[in-house]
Amino acid sequence: ILPTFFFLFIFTHYPILKTFHLSLFKWNLATPKREFVGLANYLQAWSTPLFWQVLQNNVVFALGTVPLTLALALALALLINQKIRGLAIYRALLFYPTMIPMAAAAMIWLWILTPNYGLLNYYGRWLGLPDIHWLGHSRLALWALVLVGVWKRLGYYMVIFLAGLQVIPEHLYEAALIEGARPWHRFWRVTFPLLSPTTFFVAIMAVIDSFQAIDQVYLMTAGGPGNATNLFIFYIYQNAFRFFDFGYASAVSGILFLILLALTVLAFRMLHRRVHYA
Repeated sequence: ILPTFFFLFIFTHYPILKTFHLSLFKWNLATPKREFVGLANYLQAWSTPLFWQVLQNNVVFALGTVPLTLALALALALLINQKIRGLAIYRALLFYPTMIPMAAAAMIWLWILTPNYGLLNYYGRWLGLPDIHWLGHSRLALWALVLVGVWKRLGYYMVIFLAGLQVIPEHLYEAALIEGARPWHRFWRVTFPLLSPTTFFVAIMAVIDSFQAIDQVYLMTAGGPGNATNLFIFYIYQNAFRFFDFGYASAVSGILFLILLALTVLAFRMLHRRVHYA
């Protein structure tokens, strides 16, 4: 396994350590020579209102996408785990959004959310709803991105849940039926406990994924309007490759790494004891 550890260090551990190292320097195009500033970049982030707005945006985005994606993915996995005609077609259709490149998906959703002639507003007028500029409204733009995020990732997590469902022994359901358990009790007492390792894994991955969203932000809103949809990775991209402030961008990257590490540790402390592996 030494070759695996070698590549893991080169492409994962070393970049993380290098990022924390660069975060201790002032380094941009104005000062091409690195100047050691210690924790100044972290203090700059602490005192920057935009940083806190980005953090708030990402927390709202995570709270919007993670529970909804997990609930819908589990519900769809339960539905397509049944013996029904054309099952392969349903699975392919539900998984298809995951395979669409985000650039193409963003163009589709830009058309759907466009004011005046967009698909969503077109059918909304049938119901008597006013024309809404979904991506131009500061309170709605982030929720529009939540909708796109859920749609794009739903099929991927559904397949993982489906894999977890298919390894649950059938004789447990037979025993529950003999005992007179209703569908809800079979789900709550048999399916959900035995699916807890899969649920735990999906929850961790979904939280991390929600803090790494950049595709739809870059392609659909560019962080606007008024930074209402500016999320962590896009904020790091702006500072590193638009403002060329690599030291500050590295500090924000380090903060994001620590946030995700803290959330993962917290999840393991609080949820892992409820996971049943047997």
